Amino acid sequence: MRIALLAHLRHPVAPPFAGGMEAHTWALAEGLTARGHEVVLFAAGDSDPRFAIDPVIPVHHERSFPGLEHRGDAGLKAHVDAGYAAACDRIADGGFDVLHNNSLSRLPLDGLRLAATPTVTSLHVPPYDALRWFVQDSLVPGHRVTVTSEAQRRSWWREAAPAGVSVLHNGVDPASWPYQDRGDGTAVWSGRIAPIKGTHCAVAAARRAGIPLTLFGPVEDQDYWDAQVAPHLGGPIRYGGHLSGAALASEVGRASVFLFTPCWDEPFGLVAIEAMACGVPVAGIAMGAAAEVVGEAGCLAPPDDVIALAAALGQALAIPRTVPHARVMRLFTRDLWLARCEALYAQVRAEHENLV
Repeated sequence: MRIALLAHLRHPVAPPFAGGMEAHTWALAEGLTARGHEVVLFAAGDSDPRFAIDPVIPVHHERSFPGLEHRGDAGLKAHVDAGYAAACDRIADGGFDVLHNNSLSRLPLDGLRLAATPTVTSLHVPPYDALRWFVQDSLVPGHRVTVTSEAQRRSWWREAAPAGVSVLHNGVDPASWPYQDRGDGTAVWSGRIAPIKGTHCAVAAARRAGIPLTLFGPVEDQDYWDAQVAPHLGGPIRYGGHLSGAALASEVGRASVFLFTPCWDEPFGLVAIEAMACGVPVAGIAMGAAAEVVGEAGCLAPPDDVIALAAALGQALAIPRTVPHARVMRLFTRDLWLARCEALYAQVRAEHENLV
């Protein structure tokens, strides 16, 4: 198939990844290409040059409009909308068999655009008004919507999801997150360092439990880092930087427990299954999809309860490393995820052909 992938534009789709959306889109482009599809990535122009890039905007907008995401800036909105509108027109005229839309933009959900190209839209966030109503009005033949978890589905549709909506769990390549049969007694945390990711909760719980902790990931919120994370570094709590690829997998895999600390309704939690693939059990906060993703591979604590999270750390250490690894192999591999994507593409193409 000739597949257009439409990405979010805040960060480049390139390692080291700024977050799960970038990692998801990169893995989708890489995996579909490996399975023999012709893939064009519509993304920021400074994304990974190993892919065929059709730039939506010249560079990711965190570079050209730094710090303005979620602030309603009119200039940023006009910049992004113009890029997406032109990209959607190129996709409509480009002879693509299917569009996989990961953009979080309302523009690919316009009825005329959906009529032009069979489309799968993957949602990566809880609902918000700037997107919710466009998504709910877009459920027409030839368009399928996916969420990453049942928990996320319930946040978008409190009752039963309508036809055309399905859960598409994320997946990881076990070869990229290799299993290690023993840990070194320490804890590890990775992700975007921002309040919603709960880095401060991981630090507080590790200190209380007396377990050394290493943090990995990009500092997204400098004020948060300066006030709530950096002052607690030193001794058993350290920051290992923003790593990617084999270096990050090695660091995560050598730990004995992974801290997963969402402080929002986390739609999935890709970092958790990355650690689980390495054999690392999870101690986490029960928000969003955490229980659905972690299952028997970890122990979860209620939100805002550092004492319970510290106790969960100790309990998770007792889980055999074969348990999280087996859960990933059963539910969350890249091959399972890509096969489900291909099945969705076939469905929207068949529906679209019936409309013509």
